[in-house]
Amino acid sequence: FTTSTVRAACVDYCRTRLQTKPSAKAILCNAGQANAATGEPGLADALECAKLLGEALNIPPESILLASTGVIGQRIKMEPLRAGIPALVAAASSTGSDAAAKAICTTDLVPKTIALETMFGDRPVRIGGICKGSGMIHPNMATMLAFVTCDAAVSSHLWQEMLSRAANRSFNQITVDGDTSTNDSLIALANGQSRTPAITEKGPEADKLEAMLTEVCVHLAKAIARDGEGATCLVEVQVSGASDEVSASKIAKTIVGSSLVKAAIFGRDPNWGRIAAAAGRAGVPFEQENLRIQLGDFLMMENGQPLPFDKSAASNYLKAAAAGEYLKEDTVLIQVSVGNGAGFAKAWGCDLSYDYVKINAEYTT
Repeated sequence: FTTSTVRAACVDYCRTRLQTKPSAKAILCNAGQANAATGEPGLADALECAKLLGEALNIPPESILLASTGVIGQRIKMEPLRAGIPALVAAASSTGSDAAAKAICTTDLVPKTIALETMFGDRPVRIGGICKGSGMIHPNMATMLAFVTCDAAVSSHLWQEMLSRAANRSFNQITVDGDTSTNDSLIALANGQSRTPAITEKGPEADKLEAMLTEVCVHLAKAIARDGEGATCLVEVQVSGASDEVSASKIAKTIVGSSLVKAAIFGRDPNWGRIAAAAGRAGVPFEQENLRIQLGDFLMMENGQPLPFDKSAASNYLKAAAAGEYLKEDTVLIQVSVGNGAGFAKAWGCDLSYDYVKINAEYTT
């Protein structure tokens, strides 16, 4: 969940619920009102939401988790929610994922979904996910809203460990605007319906399941970064040669979150100086003479010294990414090396356009 001190009622509700019972059977999400900074009335609304859905599903309200997205300071509109829950439950379907992905969108331009299937022995295991988010994306635990479901049988403590590692390599490595939401939530449920042998300890089967979970989370995280408000391309930063993964992650995320780097990419300006400056202020020590920077196929700096490169061709590379196929040929790749260490990490973001300011200047007006 979000690490923000200012949290939505749904986040506090879920944290309390999961401390007493680390499992759930349903998630109820509303879009339009964040129900954050709404005090006791907002928490009362959250409790009523769980009660209403529990009654409709004939399950305890303690088995329900909540998520909200929308304008901070606005409570959930309870009348339409009360009226809508019976129809929502009646329409529940194993084919409803796309509809759910669309329903949770706010400023998103596209719904974000993925599903994978892999054989475990002679039986398939399926894992799928949906998410939303395109602004106020600078998470430090999850992203705005992401829901993952899986039919593997796995112990709750092992599943939590897998999810934490997957989040650190996906949602925690994206940024759109440097702002962390009050409502960030990543929820993953596994119900065991695949009838495969239960995974209760570390080993090859656990590694296989975690790889699936990580792939789902990375895909969803990249989709959020690509759909950043006003964005024209996805930006991927790869950092190698750091002392460890944590150090590489800090550098990668600092570069991809730099407003100057993002603006240069939008302006199709292959300005390596901004990349170097961002790497240097990440709070990770490295020797300047070890710095290497490459934009796409264009090597711009090596051994801490700039190299000649075709600026026009590099600019065209940035233009081509903006015109490329969604999540396939629309990626600007920045590769940075800071030494000879084993630390490697990736981070994702997007460029910074005029439209980002337009969208957020008029968000509530």
